Amino acid sequence: MYKKYNNVERVKPSGLELKDHLVGVQRVTKVTKGGRTFSFSAIVVVGNGDGVVGHGLGKSQDVASAIAKAIEDAKKNLVRIPIINQTLPHEQKGKFGGAKVFLKPASHGTGVIAGGAVRAVLESVGVHDVLSKSQGSSNPHNVVKATFDALLNLRDAYTVAKQRGISVEKVFNG
Repeated sequence: MYKKYNNVERVKPSGLELKDHLVGVQRVTKVTKGGRTFSFSAIVVVGNGDGVVGHGLGKSQDVASAIAKAIEDAKKNLVRIPIINQTLPHEQKGKFGGAKVFLKPASHGTGVIAGGAVRAVLESVGVHDVLSKSQGSSNPHNVVKATFDALLNLRDAYTVAKQRGISVEKVFNG
């Protein structure tokens, strides 16, 4: 799932205090010869509020078990996101399907300026000051994945220095 990102640090869920945010529940209808069959799909974001976050999808015949399955799936997909002073290291765009998300770091005290699915992801990560804009599709599945695309492409100064083989001071001063 995270193969195309080169600086992803996977995290094990053991020992972490994870909180879950329910992003959305959809009722899905399947029409058969005997009538309509209803099932539910739920998308959930879990995070510890300190840079570790994951998302998951669960499907079931009832809402409660769909949410439980989504939480278990999210715990299997935890990654670490770089956060500096409760905001992002730099601005970043993310895209998945028809959804596009733009994330921009903000000064202290701004708050999380985001809506719906983007807000759930950013609050789970532990970002307190950020500006965001969601463009294109408003489908919560694609918006969550576009937000993850943007977050997984973030790099802090230490990672950039390590990848370039130079000191952190040289990253900032040139």
